[in-house]
Formats: sequence, structure tokens, C-alpha cells
Amino acid sequence: MLDKIKQTFEQKFSASPILVKSPGRVNLIGEHTDYNDGFVLPAAINRYAYFAIKPNGLNDYRFYSYDFGRSFCTQVNSLEPSSEPWANYLLGVIDQFAANGNEIPGFDCVFGGDVPIGAGMSSSAAIECGLAYALNHVYELGYAKMELAKIAQQAEHKYAGVKCGIMDQFASLHGMVNHVLRLDCQTLQYEPFELDMSHLSLILVNTGVKHSLASSEYNKRRAECTEGVEILKQYEPNIISLRDVDMDFIKHHKFEFNPTVWNRCTYVIEENERVLAACDALKEKDFSKFGRLMYQSHYGLRDKFEVSCPELDRLVEISETIEGVIGARMMGGGFGGCTINLVENKSIEEFEKTIIAKYQTPDGEKPEIIECVIAEGSTLC
Repeated sequence: MLDKIKQTFEQKFSASPILVKSPGRVNLIGEHTDYNDGFVLPAAINRYAYFAIKPNGLNDYRFYSYDFGRSFCTQVNSLEPSSEPWANYLLGVIDQFAANGNEIPGFDCVFGGDVPIGAGMSSSAAIECGLAYALNHVYELGYAKMELAKIAQQAEHKYAGVKCGIMDQFASLHGMVNHVLRLDCQTLQYEPFELDMSHLSLILVNTGVKHSLASSEYNKRRAECTEGVEILKQYEPNIISLRDVDMDFIKHHKFEFNPTVWNRCTYVIEENERVLAACDALKEKDFSKFGRLMYQSHYGLRDKFEVSCPELDRLVEISETIEGVIGARMMGGGFGGCTINLVENKSIEEFEKTIIAKYQTPDGEKPEIIECVIAEGSTLC
């Protein structure tokens, strides 16, 4: 793929580009907690958005999407959201650099990749972070990776219309080989935890149901969590987010909540506790405990946060019947995409055979099964 991106750039722009790759991510546990200032436990994976880029000395930003086979061009001083959805992830990054006082001269860019779109591996963050990393390098802007993650996050807020947390962008930029990263989304401090993969594999199973994080449901969940915070602030003004709330406190004020907002808020508090417990399990190499927490996370997402779907639930149910599957859950925003499964290597063949025998996508096809390797974050190629 990288060679194809490079060759396409050379053909279109008759120049030799700088090459960057930026990975997708998995999240082992801690879903819908990031925009509530909670804890998450992601890792970068060996699926990438690739970029070929070079300044062009013109007053234009010229993009070509290898995957869609489409071009887009806009003038440097005419930045605004586009009707071309894929272009907005790129334009939003440039806009955020400009908002921070950086002048970004015209450049040419070809990009494409193998992070599946709509599968919960955060192809959008890979694109945003890849361009942010590339521009930071090309124009010597001097931003640290966490600053680039914030720029990429704001690009998604302002140009793609998704009020995402910072987890996806953080993971894409900061990934470490053979490590998951516990990010405290309140302080943005993070800690790596070694994930001993000598006898285990991370396997994604794609439901074949595409989701759109820009759908009203994602932003609706965020609003419901905010509603819960506003209720609790009446009693403790220092509460800023659900991260500031424990179960004892929220239970004391349960009578104030409607059932939906109660479920949303208590799920988030419980999920934060699960992330911390999962990290303790990794320290102890207690993978059985880690797997149980993954399943509990799924049940919470299904029953309390209500962002699962029948296809995701079916895949998790099947996984529970297969010996050697340590844990499984839906991953990502929900309403489709993938399950993430922690599987003993000796059971991979049986796992894949059973999934294919018992699950078909809504189109009647075999599900896509993706074995992941934990990888380094955004980097020059």
C-alpha cells in the first residue's frame, strides 16, 4: 500500500514525497469513557493510513484519496468544511493548526490505507493524526504528540461534526509495540502496560454492519452523560464530569434521574472501575480476570449504555462458547463495527472456524476476521 501511495503521488505531482504512516487502534476496555474524563486502555495496531506529502509552492492544498479515487483542491486562504466528507478530516487538521497561529503553506498530498472504514478501528483518527504528524514534521512546527492529538480531536469536532473524546487520536500517535496504554482522559497522563502476547492474540471480527459516529446516537449519549453531570452539580458544584463521581454519591441522588440517564451515568462510573481493575490484572498476568472484565464491559454497553446491536451481541455470545477465548466485547462507538476478542493462540483455528460456521453478515457473507499486532504510533516511513 505504501508503495502504491508513493507511486500515485509521483505520477500526479511529479515530485518525490515525504512518507508517513499512522495506525488505527483497538481499545481493550474503557468505551465511551474518554469524553467523560475517564480511563481508557487502547493500543495502536498494524493497520495504517499512509501519507505522501510535499510542499508545492502554490496557494493550493491539493489532495488525492487513493481509496476513493477522488481529488480535492482548495485555496490556502479559503478553508471551510466541504461537501466531500473525506476531505473534512484533512481540512479540519489544517484549520486547527491555523487556529493555533501556524501558517500552513500549500502542499500536495496522496493518502490511503488499510484501516477498515466504519469498523470501530478509528480510520478517521488515523487520517487526522497522519496529516497532523506529517505537517508538524514538514513545516517543523515543534508540537509534541499530545498536542497533535488535541489538534486532531478538534478537527473531528469542528469539521466532521463528531464530539469525540481524545482516545483515538492519542492511541494513533502514542502507540507502543506490545503495550496497551492507560490514558487518564482528565489529566492526559498515561501509563504503558505490557501485554504479554506470547500465547495470546487479539482478533477482531467485523459484524459487516457499518456505523457512523456522526450519527445522532453518539452525540445523544454524550448529551445524556452531560445531563447527569448537571443534576449532580446541584449538590456538589466542583463536579465537572462523571470522572468526579463515585457510585455512593450518585446512588444517594438516584431519585433525581430518569432511568435512561441513570443507566448512562452508572455505566461510565462502572467502566472506569473496570479499566483500573483490568490494569491490575495485567500487572498480575491474570488474563482470566482481564477477560471477565471485557465481557462485563460488553454487557454494560449492551444493557446500560445501549450502543450495541444484535450482530455484536451474537458474536460475543458465540465467543463465550469457544474454549480458549479469554474475553470479548464490542469495540468502538457501537451500532456496528467489530468485536475484539482475546484468544489463546492454540485456539485461533477453532475460534475462526466456529465464528464462520455460526455467524453471517447482514449481506449473507462470511465475516471479516482480522488478527491484530500491537504496533508503534504515527511515524515517518
